[in-house]
Amino acid sequence: MALILASGSPRRRTFLELLGLDYVVEPAQIDEPEPTHVDSPEAFARALARAKASVVAMRNRGTPVIAADTVVALDNRLLGKPGDPAEAVAMLRELRGQAHEVTTGVAVASADGQLLLDAATTRVTMRPYGDDEIAASIRAGTPFDKAGGYAIQDDSFLPVAHFDGCYCNVVGLPLALTIRMLRRIGIDPPVSEPYRLLPYCLSCNLFQGT
Repeated sequence: MALILASGSPRRRTFLELLGLDYVVEPAQIDEPEPTHVDSPEAFARALARAKASVVAMRNRGTPVIAADTVVALDNRLLGKPGDPAEAVAMLRELRGQAHEVTTGVAVASADGQLLLDAATTRVTMRPYGDDEIAASIRAGTPFDKAGGYAIQDDSFLPVAHFDGCYCNVVGLPLALTIRMLRRIGIDPPVSEPYRLLPYCLSCNLFQGT
C-alpha cells in the first residue's frame, strides 16, 4: 500500500525517497491562512498539517497519509514565502545576523483513520551576509518557494551561521520524528541506504532512538 504525501514540496519528496518509502503525491490544496503574528507558531504549524492530512485522507479512505507544514517565526511573527524580489530582500535583511525559529508540524493519518500530530522546532541563527549575496540568491530564484526566503541547504548562499535542533526540520521534514510517527501506524521505513541520510540528520540523532 503506497503512502500519500499531501505536499508538493520537492524537499519532502526527496526525504521520503531517502527513507525508501513507496509513496504518491497528492497536495491537499487547501486555503492556507497567512497571519503575520501568532501566539504559538507550533500550534499554527500543527493545525495546518492536520488540515492537510485530514483533507487528503477523506479523499483516500484506507490509505495512509503524511502531511507537513513548515513555518519560520521571528519573535512569533511569521515570515512566509516572499511574493516578489522586494519582499525577499526585506525578509532576508530582517533575518540577517538574527536568531529565529523554524517549526514543522507533521500529521500522519493511518489507513484505519487514526490521526497522529506532532512538531519539531529548530533555532536558527543567520550569518551577517551582504546585500550582494541577497541579490545573488534572488537572481537564482531561491527565496520564492521557501518560508523565510532561504534554504539552509543552499550551498551557494550558505545563509545560516549555526542552528540548535534538527537540520532536516529546517529543510522541511524532521525525519527522526517522522519515522517514529510512521512506525506508530505500522509503517517501518526501510532506510536501505542510511549513509545517504547522514548529511541531513546527524544533528537529530536519526539512528539513535528512532
